[in-house]
Amino acid sequence: MSRIISYPYDVDIKDDDAWIGTEASTTRTKQYTAKAVAEYLNINGKISIAAQMVFKFVPNGNESGEFNGPADGSGFDALATMQLSIKDRSGQNVVAFMDYLVGSNILISEQNNISTFGHYTIDSYTANGAFYTLNLTNLGGNGNLTANLFYDFAVFTLSAQGTPTFIFTQGVPDTVWDIEHNLGKFPSVSVVNNNNVIINGEITYIDNNNVQLNFSAGFSGTAYLN
Repeated sequence: MSRIISYPYDVDIKDDDAWIGTEASTTRTKQYTAKAVAEYLNINGKISIAAQMVFKFVPNGNESGEFNGPADGSGFDALATMQLSIKDRSGQNVVAFMDYLVGSNILISEQNNISTFGHYTIDSYTANGAFYTLNLTNLGGNGNLTANLFYDFAVFTLSAQGTPTFIFTQGVPDTVWDIEHNLGKFPSVSVVNNNNVIINGEITYIDNNNVQLNFSAGFSGTAYLN
């Protein structure tokens, strides 16, 4: 057999490229593809990424590294609660970190399919044996949960430049405007009437997704929240 140093380097690695290694359980020599190794590292959270955890979705699961509660096929835009293992796939205990994140935003996305995701505010994270109950307020999302797939849980906050403006139109003149904006924060508020004249009123933040505007006289117009 030629010496390893005599083989050329390949810097253009593809999924089906393979190398030889030893299987730990049998000590047999086997081939391992680049794709298989990458999937192993991702699924088991072996690569440390700050503020990111990996969990497997098992609707009736009760094993470490899993989350359950929603039915298979549940839409990300309909999730409000789930049961989350106290340890992620890498074996890290996530309790202290999740407690710290209460009130913050989190992104839950399917591995290798970033367009399947949910964006939430964490309302609470409370003890329930080896699993904790995670209560969420939905901020947006796309797609559905699929049983036995793996999901990344990551702290996620839109930058100021990327924060959307929520536009609310009050069609019927009124002194009280109740606005559900789902921005996940206490936004700045600007109000104009139908003649684009700025109107000042009293702003009451009900929570980080709802605000109430009170005016001395009823009128119709538009509120801009960002």
